[in-house]
Amino acid sequence: MVEGFAVAAPAARPDAMRRHNLSLILGQVHRDGALTRADLTSRLGLSRSTIGALVSDLVELGLVEESVPSGGTRAGRPSHVVGPHPRGPYVVAADVDVTHLTTAAVGLGGTMLARHVITIPSADRATPDLIARLILDSVPRLRELGNLGAAPVCIGVSVPGTVDRHNGTVGFAPNLGWRDSPFGATLTELASPHLPVVVGNDADLAMLAEHIRGNARGCDDAVFLIGRTGVGAGIIVNGAPARGHDGHAGEIGHNVIDSSGPKCHCGKRGCLETYVGDSALLSLAGRRRRGNDDATQVFRAAHDGQFRSIEAVRTVAASLGRAIAGLVNMLNPERVLLGGSFADVLDAARSDVEAALDNYVLDAPGETVLLCKPGLGEDSALLGAAEVAFAELIADPLRGRMLVAR
Repeated sequence: MVEGFAVAAPAARPDAMRRHNLSLILGQVHRDGALTRADLTSRLGLSRSTIGALVSDLVELGLVEESVPSGGTRAGRPSHVVGPHPRGPYVVAADVDVTHLTTAAVGLGGTMLARHVITIPSADRATPDLIARLILDSVPRLRELGNLGAAPVCIGVSVPGTVDRHNGTVGFAPNLGWRDSPFGATLTELASPHLPVVVGNDADLAMLAEHIRGNARGCDDAVFLIGRTGVGAGIIVNGAPARGHDGHAGEIGHNVIDSSGPKCHCGKRGCLETYVGDSALLSLAGRRRRGNDDATQVFRAAHDGQFRSIEAVRTVAASLGRAIAGLVNMLNPERVLLGGSFADVLDAARSDVEAALDNYVLDAPGETVLLCKPGLGEDSALLGAAEVAFAELIADPLRGRMLVAR
């Protein structure tokens, strides 16, 4: 550096600029669906000729397709419409739960091309090696179901536990019995050497998907609270995911509510999930877990007027409202999305949830939080896994030809 003068950053090389602009266009189309060239020109501030050349590159790569709209009342030549290629690259997404594994082939734009559910006989059999093999076994099945010719470009996996997103190691997934499991490495070793693998926490991935294309879209501060056997939270603050120092942010299911409370899978007593998780709901309703739809049966019984099931749902709803109040007091989100069995709690006992929330939340006149269900339904975490699986391709579309050729 010359004293008294700032040294300018080196100019971006033309190939780097091209890759960057291709990524911008593909990202826009992936997130928002079909857009006209005029839309892209306005959004990205590039010239019409530059947009045209870049779109042509993406068409050649097999990532997008163009169409010319017919009809309409506007004079002049209509702007070409650019959308995700329906037979373009796809990823395999997997969502691991205690009782079942859901896998899907997902195309650009978040289009689900095929979906497959595998029942896991018992939690103690859901070893990392077994889950990895089941995911890989589902790949040819998904190709058959979706009539897909090519191999996937990546595998993304959602796991109910803490995850090191750099290497896919699952630090702790108490309901699966996993601790310090190199799950990502296991899956990578079993997969093709050219097939990348990414692993993430289920609540974080669900929040990601809802923020991109669900009920948290356009919302800079939101929480996704997921209720299954375990309980977790995915958090968006100022438009960015809050993961914490080592990725453990949002593990609220193991916040201790009462140290003399019920024994938790994690080894402690009185964790939040022992009051609001599926196991708590089943216990309060006098039922034992037998399959992956047991919680649904409780809600059906409550709807049919079965007293014990009604009381079970209302008790869980009150505890859930209190937990949401703690999140609202700490994070001040604009909305809280309730997924998994919590969506059913909201449907069945919204007034109980809101009464507890109002009772425990800090009074702030004029400030409210919206409670809502996920826009992507039960597939939020699954589609979040697809989003992180597509990240490499979106970041560098020129790698598309190489990825598809694998």
